[in-house]
Amino acid sequence: MRNIDAKLIEETVARLCIEANLRLPDDVVSAIERAEIEEPWDGAKRILSLLNDNVRIAAEKTLPVCQDTGMACVFLELGQDVHIDGALEEAVNNGVRRGYGDGYLRKSVVCDPLRRVNTGDNTPALLSVKLVPGDSLKITVMPKGFGSENMSALKMLKPADGIEGVKRFVLETVKKAGANPCPPIIVGVGIGGSFDKAAYLAKHALLRPLDEPNHDEYYAALEQELLDKINALGIGPQGFGGKTTALAVLIETMPTHVAGLPVAVNISCHATRRKSASL
Repeated sequence: MRNIDAKLIEETVARLCIEANLRLPDDVVSAIERAEIEEPWDGAKRILSLLNDNVRIAAEKTLPVCQDTGMACVFLELGQDVHIDGALEEAVNNGVRRGYGDGYLRKSVVCDPLRRVNTGDNTPALLSVKLVPGDSLKITVMPKGFGSENMSALKMLKPADGIEGVKRFVLETVKKAGANPCPPIIVGVGIGGSFDKAAYLAKHALLRPLDEPNHDEYYAALEQELLDKINALGIGPQGFGGKTTALAVLIETMPTHVAGLPVAVNISCHATRRKSASL
């Protein structure tokens, strides 16, 4: 059994909140740079160039990549042989509180969905914990802006809808979103499980590096097919047209009931931020 002090978790979450908001992951940066090179339409190419400039300037001047510094989604892979000295959830929220305060990041969380009073420190975090073998703890912070989150959707398809029904729903969701989620977007798709699990899968899919296709060849091919179909919509960077509407489609699946086919689409903008650390 290995002990990890909750204070160390707090400090790590605080640091990750700041770092995630200042710099995009290398795979996302590479995807935007590649899109600029491959984009045939001059207007879209110019917009992608501006996005690349924004990413570079944010890193150089230690400024947030986007003014919407997001709701803090915190994913923990907790080893079964780890004991936390202290309160885990409290440590995570304290870390978010410190990170968003010390980093001068925008606080966007309201304490009640209808009465809309800001909590003032961007807490509480959206916390997900997965138990894994071993004696380590991996922490991933993904600040999620709501310009893209608001364009996400979930549908309980019938098994008879099959793969064509899944494709239709994903494309309809992206087409309806249009320019609202600040394309080029990254599309997380969750298939299977239950009403709530499909949404979790779609959000969790956004953690996968864009240059890593699904390990299952069937779903890797579906990811590529959907990406091609989405880019054929012609929405383009920031909605001004072009071939680059999406940078990637990432699919996660799990078993489901014989009578169901839940599908969720979690859309993320070009500023898809995530940062991890292992303790």
